[in-house]
Amino acid sequence: MTTVALADPIYLDALGPRGAYRTRVPTSVTDVAGTEVARLSLVPPLFVTRAMAALRRAGSIPSADLDGLLAAAADAFASGTIGGLSVREYEQLVSRTSGTPLSVVHAATDGTARFVRQARSSAWRGRPVGAACGLRDSAVREGHAVWVRQGDVFAVNASGNHPGVHRLWLEALALGYRVAVRPSRREPFTPYRLVGALRQAGVRDDQLVLLPTDHRTADTVVRDADRAVVYGGDDVVAKYANDSGVLSQGPGRSKILITADTDWRDHLDTIVASVADEGGTACVNATAVLFEGDPAPLAEAVAARLSALPSLPPQDERAVLPVCARERAHALSTYLGTVAAGTRAWLGGDGIADDLGDGSAVLRPAVHQTDSADAVQLRSELPFPCVWVAPWSRSDGIAPLRDTLVLSALTRDEELLDALLAEPTIANLYIGDQPTYWMAPGVPHDSYLSDFLMRSKAVFDAW
Repeated sequence: MTTVALADPIYLDALGPRGAYRTRVPTSVTDVAGTEVARLSLVPPLFVTRAMAALRRAGSIPSADLDGLLAAAADAFASGTIGGLSVREYEQLVSRTSGTPLSVVHAATDGTARFVRQARSSAWRGRPVGAACGLRDSAVREGHAVWVRQGDVFAVNASGNHPGVHRLWLEALALGYRVAVRPSRREPFTPYRLVGALRQAGVRDDQLVLLPTDHRTADTVVRDADRAVVYGGDDVVAKYANDSGVLSQGPGRSKILITADTDWRDHLDTIVASVADEGGTACVNATAVLFEGDPAPLAEAVAARLSALPSLPPQDERAVLPVCARERAHALSTYLGTVAAGTRAWLGGDGIADDLGDGSAVLRPAVHQTDSADAVQLRSELPFPCVWVAPWSRSDGIAPLRDTLVLSALTRDEELLDALLAEPTIANLYIGDQPTYWMAPGVPHDSYLSDFLMRSKAVFDAW
């Protein structure tokens, strides 16, 4: 196991519009075993209000500077020392506090750097073909639309389940928004490093801020922005359902559909990876597999593969499963037992918490088979590799596939594919042997973020 020596605890300051800010009584950030590893400065509501006002007064990053700035920030994030932490020290802290396997954090570092470098081109992929870039575009003289922001300040109320959640807001910065990031207290290191890298590369302090807060003050961050993205469960989605200025990123409930014209045995690697890659914690991990036929052999094969995964501390280079505090792991195990009542357990029926002996526990995979495609369990999404395998038939239709972030469809039925593409509640459709967790710069996660941030304004220049 590779271990990097860390000075415990370290201090993470808020990064306000006038620089770093440290509170007198910071809050503790602990690892999965309960050991304090950092102290985080939480800012009060008045600090947030003033910071958001400063963002509103600030101008956008000059377009001519943007590509060079993003390239420098990407390099700094991937390999530099930021806030006194090397990249390896940063990755150790993320793994220890979030319980994310270190190999996943390594990959996320490289992936985030790639998204930083391509943030502008990725953001502009969403521009309508009928909209010009600005007033100086020659098309405006012929009568045209211009693509413009719907506001000036963008807020992020982030989650801490995976470092990759911080890739999305980079596009807002590239589109000219000034950005306020409220980090998760569970894993504040990624946004701290990312904001630090961007500032180091040339983003002014009053264009991008990091505002750690308590939960109540987080509402102030969202309220004072023109547009905001928030992460959470169904309760968060319901809270902001009627607020057109807030984009809720809730459970993904990603799925795989396999029809009778496809032999699932040829795609078992992709199915298992969709469930367990990234530690099984991402919204793009598959939580349900629906099969047109007897699902038992498929469930058994998936369970056999997942049962072989090792239980290791998250900072071990060989770790592939998530880890959390022992009490939470046992609570999740009990909850799973309640939710899974009436299903057939192929894996995880005796519990999923595997104690590591230091106050933490590995969250082992679970595979359950349901009796029907409309079983209530198929809406359950848990923060570890947990999958529900269900029978599906043509008479079930696409109803069991709704409310899905990513659907990987292993089928050659073009009529069915047309119906899946037309279904509004299926955000992304991957056809064939493509894992649900696949993402790339320029490819929309849940539509283009620019669909939420920008609008086309009619402009005619008669001069």
